[in-house]
Amino acid sequence: MIEFYIYTIMFIFGSVMGSFLNVLAVRLSNNESILYPRSHCHNCNHRLRWYELIPIVSYVIQKGKSRCCHTIIPISYLVVEIVTAALYCTAYHSFGFSYELVISLIFISALIVIIVSDIEYMIILDEIIAVSCILIIVLDLIFFGLDFTVDKVVAGILAFVTMYFIKIIGDHLFKRESMGGGDIKLMFLFGIVIGYPLSICAIFLATFIAFPIAIYLLLSRKDTLIPFGPFLAMAAVLIHISKIDISSILNVIIK
Repeated sequence: MIEFYIYTIMFIFGSVMGSFLNVLAVRLSNNESILYPRSHCHNCNHRLRWYELIPIVSYVIQKGKSRCCHTIIPISYLVVEIVTAALYCTAYHSFGFSYELVISLIFISALIVIIVSDIEYMIILDEIIAVSCILIIVLDLIFFGLDFTVDKVVAGILAFVTMYFIKIIGDHLFKRESMGGGDIKLMFLFGIVIGYPLSICAIFLATFIAFPIAIYLLLSRKDTLIPFGPFLAMAAVLIHISKIDISSILNVIIK
């Protein structure tokens, strides 16, 4: 019974954070303050009341429309709130109440912002990567000491450098920019959280996830740019939460 209450609290906390992270992604991408103005309708600028800001519930009750001017609220708001809540619950299931859970929530939160900003604006926010990396490194330094932290930083650098060389090869093969600089910087965050070998696995998993969409766009002859960041983020979260290690992957390949 206690576990049920814990999961309920994690879900509520996750949905609230999802709502905040969505706003954070939108405002930072548009160079707006995250503190002012208060939450408002983007169509008529009506200041939203507290009951219009309840994650998931307010969207459902209002049937996906604003109360003030009946403008359709993007379903992405609801999706982000539900996905964040689900990932927070999954993180607790994987790590319990532990230091790893704290790092996991920071990691997931950063990637949620990155997914939203990259899908909506084709931007991977440097400040989100920087703040989350600094926070994780400081916590590692406080709780595990210098040697452990240095190993994590080295893993991040290796992941960053590897992705940089992949970009160079991709640019040469496709005769154009194969990926943005944000994707490369994102790999440093992956390195300090899931480690160097698994960061490279995340690249291949992201490519596998993105492949069907790329094939569809190719066959339909749609000249649409696909941000790679969201696929990288999804792959990294899957690897992180599943707690898979590199030896398990090697065993599967060998067999």
